[in-house]
Amino acid sequence: METKVFVVDERNVAAYTDQIAEWIREQVEGCAKRGVVLGISGGVDSAVVARLCQVAGVDTRLVIMPYGNDMERAGHLEDVMKLVEAFHFRYHVFDIRPAVDALAIAEPFDRDDAKRLVMSHANLRPRVRMTYLYQVAQLENRLVAGTGNLAERTVGYFTKWGDGACDMNPLAMLAKKEVYALARYLNVPESIILKRPSAGLWEGQADEDELGITYAQIDDYILNGSSGDPGADEAIEQKAGQSAHKFEKIPIFE
Repeated sequence: METKVFVVDERNVAAYTDQIAEWIREQVEGCAKRGVVLGISGGVDSAVVARLCQVAGVDTRLVIMPYGNDMERAGHLEDVMKLVEAFHFRYHVFDIRPAVDALAIAEPFDRDDAKRLVMSHANLRPRVRMTYLYQVAQLENRLVAGTGNLAERTVGYFTKWGDGACDMNPLAMLAKKEVYALARYLNVPESIILKRPSAGLWEGQADEDELGITYAQIDDYILNGSSGDPGADEAIEQKAGQSAHKFEKIPIFE
């Protein structure tokens, strides 16, 4: 993991907003692209990236990708539409359920693989979403903007070749609390800022419940060297080790 050399807070958030926006603009112009496309989930990370791209002045296309009516039931769709309407984003909606269900392997190969089967089904969702994003990107000559933050990257909390796949990521070196500082400055709807983070892997899923540690603990580990809880530190380091392969180049025989 790269060394973090800056911290965004309420005192400098305006300056960092401008710097990140300029960086986004440089990425788009440097690749001679029309603009960016990103998946919008109703969560704070994707909302902040959408707003940063807008501040950057690049053409921004949002893609909403529910699994059936899961986003509507959870209230995420309502939050997405608050953002869309407040800032006049253009968007598309693709229901990923038919594609996910068509790809899902029905039965485990072995009885002991039942839990792995459930997780493989959950990880199909971000992989199908990323397939849609790259198709839109190719159709409209755009870059796919990533939305994963440094807390998630520290513990490897993303799907390989799913939400971890992107062409550029403005939040990759920002702890979760820094994302919230940007969200407040960028006037992201309060309902998005206050909701519990969820990757939308299944109904009722919440990131911190699945991780067994909080984003505040991961942030403290990143920014201070320790969460203040030895057990949490051990869990963070264990997860980092288990997910190290997600950051490695693909091994090739030479």
